[in-house]
Amino acid sequence: MKLTDSHAHLNDERFRQDYAQVLARARAAGVTTIINVGYDLASSAAACDLAEKTEGLYAAVGIHPHDAASYTEETACMLRKLAAHPKVVALGEIGLDYYYNYSPRDVQQEVFRRQLRLARELSLPVIIHDRDAHDDVYRILCEENAREAGGVLHCFSGGAAFAAQCLQLGFYLSLAGPVTFKNAGELLEVAKMVPPERLLIETDAPYLAPVPYRGRRNEPAYVRLVAEKIAALRGMEPEEVAELTSRNARAVFSLDQIV
Repeated sequence: MKLTDSHAHLNDERFRQDYAQVLARARAAGVTTIINVGYDLASSAAACDLAEKTEGLYAAVGIHPHDAASYTEETACMLRKLAAHPKVVALGEIGLDYYYNYSPRDVQQEVFRRQLRLARELSLPVIIHDRDAHDDVYRILCEENAREAGGVLHCFSGGAAFAAQCLQLGFYLSLAGPVTFKNAGELLEVAKMVPPERLLIETDAPYLAPVPYRGRRNEPAYVRLVAEKIAALRGMEPEEVAELTSRNARAVFSLDQIV
């Protein structure tokens, strides 16, 4: 079984001491491809550096809504430079977070818009962070013609109605550890209704480890558990989920075009 973890943060300091071992466990679990995602300039640069050194590892660069207040024109210039790296496959993660509100909501929205425009300029898909902000995320995606860039709603947390809206815009939905939780709720229905050609899986490591590792540090090897849960929900074999989600990752991130 060959798996793709479509969203991880191996650039996080929690992997600094055992990065090689984490990668080895991922390979042993069948993970062949990992999208390593930035959330500020430093982590975006680190994602590029790790991707350059590691086979099967690709980078995304962007400014998380938590750090939206620090976004300047200089930030945009730096993102353009980082995005020129041959293994950068997306702009992200970007979006809105109304749970923590570390940056004011109006600032988050403006920076989200600016990065969507940058993605269109650079012809890169986007990786969207959406927490408790479904309506504004959808509105801004529509207003900024985000369909032109395309991309992924990462660690999807909405219900079936929001899922349908995002799918109508041409976006992919990526499911993570929460689909294995007892309180998964509507997420279970979303896991069943997403068209197979629009489904991705991820860990969001080091966050949101799936059952039975919930509460511990997450890592890419555990994406296998997400695949197994989705397979059970959809009446499929885990190998089928692994194959179709890997194929979808290659499509949305244009991985086959990278030499």
